[in-house]
Amino acid sequence: MTEQSAPTESATVLSWSGGKDAAHALYALGTDEVTELLTTISENGRSSMHGVRRELYAKQAESLGLPIQFVEIPQECVNEEYESRMASVMAEYESRGIKRIAFADLFLEDVRNYRESRLAETNIEGIWPLWNRDTDEQIRAFLDVGFRATVVTVDGSLFDSSFAGRELDSTFLADAPESIDPCGENGEFHTFVWDGPIFDSPVSTETGEVVTREVGDGEFHYCDLR
Repeated sequence: MTEQSAPTESATVLSWSGGKDAAHALYALGTDEVTELLTTISENGRSSMHGVRRELYAKQAESLGLPIQFVEIPQECVNEEYESRMASVMAEYESRGIKRIAFADLFLEDVRNYRESRLAETNIEGIWPLWNRDTDEQIRAFLDVGFRATVVTVDGSLFDSSFAGRELDSTFLADAPESIDPCGENGEFHTFVWDGPIFDSPVSTETGEVVTREVGDGEFHYCDLR
């Protein structure tokens, strides 16, 4: 974890995936409003959903000028263990005077209800700056303001492996199956944002090999970013 900043009267932490929606949520809130980024990372040093390395999240945070807190979880993490570790973090935030935690969810009611149920046990308020935005408009707005991102994970039941490692742009969206949500809100794809209006400078990355892994009942293609 990087050095913590002192909480303000409206101190807000942003749940951070490093992807397009989290970056746009930060843009909507403003970097002056957000005290810290919060992300979970597997004990192998990578995001469990995105497969992105811890050090790349740290470089994102450095370019954003914000501290980031990493919550380490086991690679095969049961829900009880996840909730226990997150409860410890929420208790720490309460002791530091954190008032709000922001999430970049767009429309998944069950996800929002789960988050609200966990926060109900604390004095921290949940906020959703992108909630119920039309996802076609959302992805266009994300690209129009100058964000740039690499697609790091795709659902193998929807995409072939060549889509992993591509830049998220109008060409990617045109080539993607029509059935997907354009923001990938149902888990169709995940991204790593490396440049945009909230960054002091681009995060230098290069794409590596693409590997295919079984996750639950499905198969996903991951592009290694270095």
